[in-house]
Amino acid sequence: MLQFVKTQNAPAAIGPYSQGVVAGNTLYVSGQIPFVPATMTIAGPDIASQTRQSLSNIKAIVEEAGFKISDIVRCTVFLKDMNDFPAMNAEYAAFFGEHKPARAAVGVSRLPKDCLVEIDAICAR
Repeated sequence: MLQFVKTQNAPAAIGPYSQGVVAGNTLYVSGQIPFVPATMTIAGPDIASQTRQSLSNIKAIVEEAGFKISDIVRCTVFLKDMNDFPAMNAEYAAFFGEHKPARAAVGVSRLPKDCLVEIDAICAR
């Protein structure tokens, strides 16, 4: 049985997908771009502010589904410019602290709404 996650504390889906899906003891969080939920606009012009917002959106979905940040086991980070990796990585490290999920970082040519970063996550309990 699947549970589809929806929260107003993260941006509404801008396509035919769910913010997150719980399947058994696993939560799959759709890629989160740096939209501020209240305005559906990009959080800021720089990679640091956009990374913080993407991670904040993930946190809102994770918590809505009854999981915790410490349940995140894997993330994928999509970057428009790999030169932004150090600044993204600093924000990512600050968000997770001592918790260190598995991760991939991928350079892409373009992201939705021409943002700089998109991050997805998988949680398990």
